[in-house]
Amino acid sequence: MTLSHDVAGQGPSTVLLLHSGVCDRRMWDGQVPVLAEAGHRVVRCDLRGFGDTPVDAAHVHADDVRDLLDRLGVERAAVVGSSFGGTVALELAVRHPGRVSALALLASGIPGFEPGEELRAWGDREDELLDAGDLDGAVELNVDTWLGPEAGPEVRGLVREMQRRAFEVQLAAPEEFEPVTPEVTAGDLAGIKVPALVVAGAHDVPDFRAVADDLTGLLPGARRVDLAWAGHLPALERPDETARLLADFLAEVEAP
Repeated sequence: MTLSHDVAGQGPSTVLLLHSGVCDRRMWDGQVPVLAEAGHRVVRCDLRGFGDTPVDAAHVHADDVRDLLDRLGVERAAVVGSSFGGTVALELAVRHPGRVSALALLASGIPGFEPGEELRAWGDREDELLDAGDLDGAVELNVDTWLGPEAGPEVRGLVREMQRRAFEVQLAAPEEFEPVTPEVTAGDLAGIKVPALVVAGAHDVPDFRAVADDLTGLLPGARRVDLAWAGHLPALERPDETARLLADFLAEVEAP
């Protein structure tokens, strides 16, 4: 199955945008025009179980992404990942290293992530709400947890819509269709040799700021940027500023 996707721009270099686990490809509305205008071919997709991509089989997200690049005739892409999308980007760079030219990781997860006490409590509460059939409550829990102080009503409404869609698609899927998580070690991550931008938000939950610390130390080509205004989803909280940050990073890594 081909992931639902769209393409903008016609530049010689390709940028692939991977969404967070509470969103789908609509989260990149504020960045796509800027990156296309900067001369990139911009691809964004809905991972399996999100947006317009159903769950129809057991799957490895990174392999789905590789298959999408194959279908589009893209040999290598700079990959931008937000949160869960960052985890998938790292898995892609480990499993298919020749396909990734650079990484931009926004409040990224990390393969093998073990949540701390605060995040475990959040997960337990989400499970309770979903088990009770309270989809509205589970959606609101995610909106309140993952958006920082810069997010206004319109952004909160969009995340609410995207998260509800993800729940609906995933809860309808048989258990045997759950994603397969590939094993990725710290040594594997240390072997990623491409330039990397690691972005952390001051208002994010502590676990993800700690992940940014880990990635900055593990990835040989990492550069760290801390955003004093950001929560967990800077691409939605300040879309223009995030677009400029990404465009500047891509221009830097592509410079002769």
